[in-house]
Amino acid sequence: MAITFLRAGLIAALLLLAGCDRGELATPTVLEGKTMGTSWRVSVVDINAQQAQALQQKIQAQLDGDDHLLSTWKSDSALMRFNHSASTAPWPVSAAMADIVTTALRVGEKTDGAMDITVGPLVNLWGFGPDKQPVKTPEHAQIDAAKARTGLAHLTVINRAGEQFLQKDLPDLFVDLSTVGEGYAADHLAQLMEQEGIARYLVSVGGALASRGMNAQGQPWRVAIQKPTDRENAAKAIVDINGHGISTSGSYRNYYELDGKRISHIIDPRSGRPIQHALVSVTVIAPTALEADAWDTGLMVLGTEQAKEVVKREGLAVFMIIKQGEGFTTWMSPQFSAFLISEKN
Repeated sequence: MAITFLRAGLIAALLLLAGCDRGELATPTVLEGKTMGTSWRVSVVDINAQQAQALQQKIQAQLDGDDHLLSTWKSDSALMRFNHSASTAPWPVSAAMADIVTTALRVGEKTDGAMDITVGPLVNLWGFGPDKQPVKTPEHAQIDAAKARTGLAHLTVINRAGEQFLQKDLPDLFVDLSTVGEGYAADHLAQLMEQEGIARYLVSVGGALASRGMNAQGQPWRVAIQKPTDRENAAKAIVDINGHGISTSGSYRNYYELDGKRISHIIDPRSGRPIQHALVSVTVIAPTALEADAWDTGLMVLGTEQAKEVVKREGLAVFMIIKQGEGFTTWMSPQFSAFLISEKN
């Protein structure tokens, strides 16, 4: 979660469970690669070697296109062309870009601005964007100056006669879609599977996943939520996400030490500073991976109690891991428990 696009993606707390029962009915095909500064993985059933080779190329080409759409690390990406422009006139964008931003703005509003895709100046200030890691803690004046260049109210999506536009009222507004890029890319891969006539798949980009149908054992695809530690690779809970998207945001892997403090990559746009509360991981299951990816970031920023209030109000399927003393405690919404297969200590 060196980094090219989605630093948060490298904190993905999700493990794919392909299944290895002795009574396997088929052999799954697993394809893998790199994109957006993280990795992608696609598990499918009922395709041959020739089809798999062709599918690998199509997947990588599509993800390369998604990266060129959303990257903040490529100066010629569609997003960075918008960011570099000082124009406050409507800026034409693709339908995909408009959909991504619309989802992000909606979730941002419902989380009282905790999920803010204009937080780029603060992300860069704290060393989690293209700018270098700071050698000392940013001063109040620097934080205030960066905050002055942020805010969801400064960004609008316009649909005019079937054409899509983004419009900003601050010339130097910087939009960073790294918090939702993995979710969009996972959904886009699911669409590709459908187009290819593949009805049984599990796709992932970083910490965002989507699935359909059954795995090679004729069972629903299952996903493990990892324990929040740098060293352990063990499951905290296992869920059946069949037909849904899932995404995890966590504060325990992507960080650095500065002035004797651990600096998380997750920045609270309201304070302009990295989060410091006890909530260390949020997993969301939603109809799409994009929506799950947007919600997990906003809830992670809010912290345990405020996040619970939003989850209850919005009826979200959410699993939280909270630091408590030397260990961890968990909380899940009733909607999430419907997906739960098992929870482990």
